[in-house]
Amino acid sequence: MIFAARTSVGRVRSNNEDAFYVPPANGSCCSLFIVADGMGGHRGGEVASRMAVKEVSEYITTRFSDDLDEDKIRSMINDSIAEANKKILISAMENEEWAGMGTTLTLALFFRKKIFIGHVGDSRAYLIRNNDIVQLTRDHSLVWQLMEEGRLTMDETRTHPMKNIITRALGTETILEPDFLEYDLEKEDIIIICSDGLTNMLEDYEIKNIVCGHDIETAVDILVQKANLHGGLDNITVELIKAD
Repeated sequence: MIFAARTSVGRVRSNNEDAFYVPPANGSCCSLFIVADGMGGHRGGEVASRMAVKEVSEYITTRFSDDLDEDKIRSMINDSIAEANKKILISAMENEEWAGMGTTLTLALFFRKKIFIGHVGDSRAYLIRNNDIVQLTRDHSLVWQLMEEGRLTMDETRTHPMKNIITRALGTETILEPDFLEYDLEKEDIIIICSDGLTNMLEDYEIKNIVCGHDIETAVDILVQKANLHGGLDNITVELIKAD
């Protein structure tokens, strides 16, 4: 597994409310990747995203074993998100300055030539295969819901005034239903996990052209640079993972 990750505060925000996790360099842990994009005043978003990444990564890495089957992986991922959601809610209730904080979370666990995805919010996971890019996750947002109902086109969702309204996030409701996805992997597949600070600044085809035109380390730097050049209106976090 070859991977690279970068995060940037962008050109407008004063602090970075994104958080991410990649496997430690010593290779002693499972192949888990996470991106979270926080929201909430008084640095609440920053607290929520970091708390979500910490709780989910610790939950999964301490319970992961090579004898897990697919049902156990699904339960482990769902339970990790539920536990993080509970702790964010409790922290928000106990600290007035964090009231209303929340975060998106998209994770990918690579195991036995498959990828298992847990997803809440509008951070995204993409697959690049054979020079084609496909969005694996669906946005939990108002405009995405309107698009699925046929009331907006995909192009209209990008410029809609309510495109930042999230319909599902950690820390916003007691019972949370994350999406769980499972895909077979092929050699040379590239998975992208990113916050909307990237996808609001770059079209999917631009992301694909950059990733396909460079090595992983160079591509992740260029993606962040291009998002900033196009405005950098939000924090930007990108993880690229190549199946080898």
